[in-house]
Amino acid sequence: MNVYLDNGASTMLDPDVFEAMRPYFIERYGNASSTHRFGREAKEALEKARVTIAKSINAKPEEIVFTSGGTESNNFAIKSIAFTNKDKGNHIITTKIEHKCILNSCKWLESQGFAVTYLDVDEEGFVGPEDLEKAITDKTILVSIIHGNNEIGTIQDIATLGKICGEHGVYFHTDACQSYTKTELDVNKQNLDLVTLNSHKIHGPKGVGALYIRSGTKINPWQHGGGHERGMRSGTENIHGIVGFAEAVKIGMNKIHVKHMTRLRNKLIKAILQIPDSRLNGPNGDRRLCNNANFSFRSVDGEGIGGYLDQKGVCSSTGSACSEKDKGPSYVLKAIGVPEDYINGSVRLTLSRFTTEEEIDYIIKIMPDIIKTLRRASVFDKVVDFVKKIQ
Repeated sequence: MNVYLDNGASTMLDPDVFEAMRPYFIERYGNASSTHRFGREAKEALEKARVTIAKSINAKPEEIVFTSGGTESNNFAIKSIAFTNKDKGNHIITTKIEHKCILNSCKWLESQGFAVTYLDVDEEGFVGPEDLEKAITDKTILVSIIHGNNEIGTIQDIATLGKICGEHGVYFHTDACQSYTKTELDVNKQNLDLVTLNSHKIHGPKGVGALYIRSGTKINPWQHGGGHERGMRSGTENIHGIVGFAEAVKIGMNKIHVKHMTRLRNKLIKAILQIPDSRLNGPNGDRRLCNNANFSFRSVDGEGIGGYLDQKGVCSSTGSACSEKDKGPSYVLKAIGVPEDYINGSVRLTLSRFTTEEEIDYIIKIMPDIIKTLRRASVFDKVVDFVKKIQ
């Protein structure tokens, strides 16, 4: 059996999304900036998609800027706000559990003279509102806090955090790549000034995303050219990708998909936690992404788990796909205080609406034996090491 449970890294393109995109590859392939019929068709599709994306987060169409994906949108938001508003201050606040593209953008800004505060989180990955409020100074210009964490699934209370930012006159940005369509995202209710969205986490195509920028936000473009996207992001628009993105959003907004993933996720978590010396990383219940399950096992190597699962036809990950090749324990698991003897034995299983009950039952069946095998190997290795030391 082949089972794909790495949907936090990327998802299968929905066949209906592909069909929506098809005409824009070979029939309606015009440039949206052209004034002839083909260009007008492309422009119409572009603006129709913009309306769909805007409506999904209760925004205005003119507040949506299309990009190449989450990394570009996050870089755009962080760096452009920083440099555009440096006359007001040079202080940025984020957390220790952000996606690498946020953390690395912030590290780069530090080299450019900006000051960055990295907030701690609690054992489930939540930011304390009081910690955010204490960190804000008269030099703070931006707060960026991830909505749904890509490793442990924690869904932050962005409405409360956004309200605090608004009361202090500070821009609030959230990376919603993992949470988009899976939980509520309303830019007005949740006091959001900038929101990063992407397509390939929700069964849309790779290479396309969006940045929501609230009207009136003081932000300059960071990519210059022919003035596309109302001058905010130059470059010929990826029409077929944008059409696919919008179609994926329309399909993904159906709440029945969330219910399906939540039920299977809960079944998986309940069964895996029956394995001795196992733990769930992040919160349980409604404050966790509906498709995310991150486990740690005592005295087990996470790469070993992934290797055995791969042999059994199961795709998993030890954390964020962007950090898979990094050496050492996950910085997210470190931040939430996962015990030393558990931190290296982690595996992330992320579902999609295409995940079946049969696939979850298969994981539940094979996982206990995999953990037993790895623990026996670990004990054997320790004995060998001990013998070598006393020889």
